[in-house]
Amino acid sequence: MSGRPWDASYSGGPAPWDIGRPQPAIVRMASEHTFAGPVLDAGCGTGENTLYIASLGMPVLGIDVAETALAMARKKSEERGIKSEFLAADAFHLERLDRTFKTVLDCGLFHTFDPEERPDYVASLAAVTELGGNLYVLCFSDQGTETGPHPVRREELTTEFHVGNGWNLLAIEPDRIHTRFHDNGAPAWLARIQRV
Repeated sequence: MSGRPWDASYSGGPAPWDIGRPQPAIVRMASEHTFAGPVLDAGCGTGENTLYIASLGMPVLGIDVAETALAMARKKSEERGIKSEFLAADAFHLERLDRTFKTVLDCGLFHTFDPEERPDYVASLAAVTELGGNLYVLCFSDQGTETGPHPVRREELTTEFHVGNGWNLLAIEPDRIHTRFHDNGAPAWLARIQRV
């Protein structure tokens, strides 16, 4: 949570997950009018998903713990002329943002947490997701070949997101996460979850 290990990922070249464009799944979801603003992009990295959503005219906040990634994101925002906001924030304490969002996006963050950390993260997400708002989690899955690091089983998502802790898990569908090491993307789950 200090940010140093994540910062190190952005030195000496792009991080493995930094593909220089938004994730295809996010582009597809946006084309389906999935997102409603304001949007929170939790674990935004260098901002490709945030900037894409902002380019569609939605208010969006990208947060990350890695200051190096945020500096890159702000530079992209300025160079592309896309109005967006990036802040350093701890994903375990999103209530410190002191605002709520109709849509929350987690693209590649959930799977980085150990099982014992996930309940705190899920509670943190609940603190900033408006009632009736939607959370979308795109994470590596354990299905298929060439899985990414820290693959998640479907049951791990159903364990963390349930009515008892304020969520209605609407769907978990197979998808792909593109990385610099997976030409056609690595197997992923796309979970659609509503705050209740």
